[in-house]
Amino acid sequence: MLSKKERALIKEIWEKLTPEAERIGSEALLRMFVSYPGSKTYFSHLDISPGSAHLLSHGKKIVLAIAEGAQDISQLMVTLAPLQTLHAYQLRIDPSNFKVDKSVCFLELFSHCMLVTLAAYMGDEFTPIAHAAMDKYLSAFAAVLAEKYR
Repeated sequence: MLSKKERALIKEIWEKLTPEAERIGSEALLRMFVSYPGSKTYFSHLDISPGSAHLLSHGKKIVLAIAEGAQDISQLMVTLAPLQTLHAYQLRIDPSNFKVDKSVCFLELFSHCMLVTLAAYMGDEFTPIAHAAMDKYLSAFAAVLAEKYR
């Protein structure tokens, strides 16, 4: 799926972005909530207003998980195992219920919003090659996260 060069690029990008995890993650979440209002229903227990502590905290957690997975993409299944278990068995979140409409899953929407956020944040550094590699990686990340539900 991802070439050795793409894996190195993704790792490099997330190493640079990790210090901004809170900002990037909360912006991607907020972008999703504004662009796809139906996605808010899954976060009704949180204050998801711009700049809220919940939005910043959850955004940071997401970005740090994505960055951790990028360290060794070949071990993504192992890296995400605790997060899979948390979502599937403790929080009982089923991605199949995260359909915003009949064809688009919540994880796909978030991945798209993350790509837009990265493009806005990185500017010219977010080249077409980086965009394609990140899109592949985020798709793999979402697939692994949803694996426990199959």
